[in-house]
Amino acid sequence: MIGDNWGTSAEERSLVYACDTFVANPRLEAWRAATVAAPLAATWAWVGQIRAAPYSYDRIDNAGKRSPRQLLEWPEPVVGEPFTRVGGRPCGRIVDVRPLSSLTGTIMGGYLTYALTAESPTTARLVLKVVADPPPLVAGLHCLGDPVMARRQLLNLQAHAEGSSSAQD
Repeated sequence: MIGDNWGTSAEERSLVYACDTFVANPRLEAWRAATVAAPLAATWAWVGQIRAAPYSYDRIDNAGKRSPRQLLEWPEPVVGEPFTRVGGRPCGRIVDVRPLSSLTGTIMGGYLTYALTAESPTTARLVLKVVADPPPLVAGLHCLGDPVMARRQLLNLQAHAEGSSSAQD
């Protein structure tokens, strides 16, 4: 599909992610990735912050409400709690948590895994995999909007993690 890969390697696309266990025969698979110049723990903290807001284009996907620019003092994510919030309202739910490794949620019929690995003590790799089994028309619409929104989300999470990490140095 158009836009099904942004920034990932063939090796990253060959891995099995937690979201893969929820959709047996996905009609839609998409991967996005970014290298974050921040330690794994700082990157994980911002991935967990997705529970507060989508971190993409706030006017479009957060009802115009600005995503938090500071880390919230929330506990670690847990299975069953809301996956994100749109305009302050809970959306989706978390279905799998592997601390410092991956966060998986479901929203609007899709499953998303944010997987993290440490590339060095000061650099993390963040890979987002999305799987779903939508009708063909919905899958086609996905390839128009999701690459733009998901890319912005990863770049925002990257910038926040790098900014909070450098503030701690």
